[in-house]
Amino acid sequence: MKKGISALFSGVTPRRFFGMLIGNMLIGTGSAILRLTVLGTDPFTGMNLGMAGFTGVPFIACQTILNLALFGIQIRFGRDLIGIGTIVNALLLSVFVSGAYSILHFFTGDLTSFPVRLITLIPGLLVIGLGLGLYQDARLGVAPYDAIPLMVCARFPKVPFFACRVALDGAATLVCFLTGGVVGIGTLASALGLGPIVNTFDRLFIRRLMAPEKK
Repeated sequence: MKKGISALFSGVTPRRFFGMLIGNMLIGTGSAILRLTVLGTDPFTGMNLGMAGFTGVPFIACQTILNLALFGIQIRFGRDLIGIGTIVNALLLSVFVSGAYSILHFFTGDLTSFPVRLITLIPGLLVIGLGLGLYQDARLGVAPYDAIPLMVCARFPKVPFFACRVALDGAATLVCFLTGGVVGIGTLASALGLGPIVNTFDRLFIRRLMAPEKK
């Protein structure tokens, strides 16, 4: 047990920890911005928002329950992907999304103009991309949802990672649609745009910012 707890904090340094934490907060804020547009969010958030509306279970509880279920699978098949960042993402990301959405909506109200909603997608995607870059480069664990395609590819090496990721996001988007969630331009933009945005931020400064600290 002690060994397991020790492994959870393996590689943790102040820079990497705060990079991971701020990254999750930015992901939550960006997702909240996309939610304001009512044009669709990333597939995972959209799926949880859809299930929350369909079941009547609060969004935070809905996403946390699903994350814990996925975390159980991760413990069984992808223990090497677990770190303190996994726990923070699984338990707190939905809190960051809901908190940021409440604050932003208090100041903006409902966005009724389609051009404004469309333009608002851009900062939302940029903030999510920045957060993902910080979170991933901290290398303190993989989120339960993001770990699924990695675990599948590890178990079935001939299956391309891209195909696994597309299938996973496609399934999440389908659940979002079937439960009455919003599937729209924001969903497509998230699926196609976040990868290039993360890579750009990573190349510009995140890779250097999160580089291993010199002893």
